[in-house]
Amino acid sequence: MAILLVADHDNEALGAATAKALTAAGEMGGEVHVLVAGNGCRAVADEATRLTGAGKVILVEAPHLEHQLAEEVAALITPLMANYDAVVAASTNSGKNFMPRVAAMLDVAQISDITAVISSDTFERPIYAGNAMQTVQSGDVKKVVTVRTAGFQTAGDGGSAPIEEAAAPAPVGVSKFIGEELSQSDRPELTSAKIVISGGRGMQSGDNFAMLEKVADLLNAAVGASRAAVDAGYVPNEYQVGQTGKVVAPELYIAVGISGAIQHLAGMKDSKVIVAINKDEEAPIFQVADYGLVADLFEALPQLEAELAKAAG
Repeated sequence: MAILLVADHDNEALGAATAKALTAAGEMGGEVHVLVAGNGCRAVADEATRLTGAGKVILVEAPHLEHQLAEEVAALITPLMANYDAVVAASTNSGKNFMPRVAAMLDVAQISDITAVISSDTFERPIYAGNAMQTVQSGDVKKVVTVRTAGFQTAGDGGSAPIEEAAAPAPVGVSKFIGEELSQSDRPELTSAKIVISGGRGMQSGDNFAMLEKVADLLNAAVGASRAAVDAGYVPNEYQVGQTGKVVAPELYIAVGISGAIQHLAGMKDSKVIVAINKDEEAPIFQVADYGLVADLFEALPQLEAELAKAAG
């Protein structure tokens, strides 16, 4: 079985999700080739060659691939699939954008957000906001699979795969990149952070998220939020953790003022250790928490910050 893994990157560095998606692809069996498509992204390809389990890295560079527009990436991947049995990508914003188009062009059903590989054609994926797990078997000749990377280990970096350069197809030209607004932060990226502290509607305002940020800085943690907090305008959309936000599985997840709706739990329930702070002792979040503190967050957070500062010396 030959598998094509589409790398997640920003033309400068390989996304952390790629190494986890590689683990999933490897469990399907067969040789895995990593496709690095972009512009001026040779450094990304060099980084991909070191991934353990990568048999080859295919580098395709062209100006119209720089921003990985769905139409352009799909037009690149589809003809390549003549040589592959499956194409795999992480369930990132980029992967969710172009993979459905690839599936449509190949006239096959996409298998989305897998959390486990049972065999080369059988997978597990969450349904009903993560309240049930579904086992699906694909009868399609070509498999199109996106990976919920929180469920897979990161591939090692002891590989030495060769790089093969390939020509890009002519631009499709039906869409164009206009611009983007990216938030800048010195904190770890939300989906790859080892510690995440998230706030919910209980934070009461965006200004109060400064309390979480102070704790996050002491823990070198990322800051997240529930959909309720995002919808209320407390924080930007990129903070959202949950079924319609980002899926995280850090070593430590601290939920502050979050009731624990099933949509939020779907995005963080795979965290290794979950700590909940909420003044409502009946809050559903306590059902999944390893440690729960029934307290007013406006009293508990300053105390936590003081203790962490003391421990930091």
